[in-house]
Amino acid sequence: MLALIWQQFIESTPVTVIAHSLMERIFATESIDQLFERYAKKQYQQELLFSTLVSLMSLVVCGICRSVNAAYRLKAKSVGVSIAALYSKLQRVEPEVSRGLMEETAAELKGIIELLGGQKAPLLAGYECRIFDGISLAGTEKRLEVLRHQSGKPLPGKAIVVYDPGTKLAVNVFPCEDGHAQERSLLSAVLAQVKAQQVWMGDRNFCTCELLAKVSDKQAYFVIRQHGQFPWQAVTPLAPCGKTETGEVFEQTILFEYAGKTYQCRRVVVNLFHPTRDEDTQIAILTNLPAEVASAPQIAEFYRQRWQVETCFGSLTLNFNGEIGTLAYPKAALFSFCLALVTYTVRAVLGSVHGVDKIEVALSDYYLVDEIQGNYRGMMVALPPQSWQCFAALPLSEFLDCLQQWATQVSLKRFLKSPRGPKKKKPKIPYDPKHLHVSTARLLRSNPQQSNI
Repeated sequence: MLALIWQQFIESTPVTVIAHSLMERIFATESIDQLFERYAKKQYQQELLFSTLVSLMSLVVCGICRSVNAAYRLKAKSVGVSIAALYSKLQRVEPEVSRGLMEETAAELKGIIELLGGQKAPLLAGYECRIFDGISLAGTEKRLEVLRHQSGKPLPGKAIVVYDPGTKLAVNVFPCEDGHAQERSLLSAVLAQVKAQQVWMGDRNFCTCELLAKVSDKQAYFVIRQHGQFPWQAVTPLAPCGKTETGEVFEQTILFEYAGKTYQCRRVVVNLFHPTRDEDTQIAILTNLPAEVASAPQIAEFYRQRWQVETCFGSLTLNFNGEIGTLAYPKAALFSFCLALVTYTVRAVLGSVHGVDKIEVALSDYYLVDEIQGNYRGMMVALPPQSWQCFAALPLSEFLDCLQQWATQVSLKRFLKSPRGPKKKKPKIPYDPKHLHVSTARLLRSNPQQSNI
């Protein structure tokens, strides 16, 4: 009987089965509790295990439960502690634990995706690319007493996220509890992750002499948009190098100094055909990649791929519940955000079967998440938690076979994006203070072509 139920869910909603089996494997109770012991410095485990907290909060960040309290009510019997004890545990999760959870689970997911063949071709052949960007978590509700008499929106923290465009995964995160901290204050932690032959791509906020110099010293490469305050000296004049889709490209060689040492790099300038949303008509990109590896137009096109990390942030905000407005304590907010980064995985598994480029262009995160949210609770009633525990201990080769087999059952037509045509500029409608309201029925009767009545 149970086998028949399993088959029904695999045939009707394979995406939900894939998502939950992945979560069961990477959030296995024993491994998550061991991870907590490795990273926790002050917090400890008693009645409420960290693995239980992760399991419960994963329901919230995936949008299956609308709030922490709703998830607690659903899982109260298995949680085994009061709601007050749950919130107490949640608001004390150390940022080091949140970071360790995200990075270790991402490493495991990356291995799974690579074995499935779900990674994209490298942006630059022969080089491992990393895109890093900062994000300030959205303002929360003023639930804490210290916030109730403040007019400003309370910010629970920020983070720098490192994104791997090959696997479409966030692979590193550097959380900070201070919502007003400068992103540059976290750069020392980012630099510790840089390895030789990697290419690190970032926005102008990270354009500092220290970062560029230390990346170069590690035999790695940078592609960073130039900040207006960056000190540099021209070695050669700007020379035209061709065009791209976005503008005319020029290049020159420049020098900058750090800690008494002089460094040389390339400065690629793009005179844009159309201004950016910040009304910039020109952007400058600094790189130490050799010209024989990437020409100036290639660097300009390469930098445009930085939007991928912002797309990830947008999906976490719109389709998942990565920034929970009720979690005002910084540690709790950062923990939920790191957990949401882990859930951004199912696309890559589908890509291993249906083609990475097809998934990248056509798949809608909205419809994908909606499918999981709509079917999860019913699936867990028909297939209780104990029937999923086998995935944690299943040999990796067998688990990969299951994922690929289930992915072949997915009908991509159900999850395709709905493309829209180009936006048309609308004429300004005059404001008439004498007619603040209109009758829709009367307007339809006066325009028979638009009325179906």
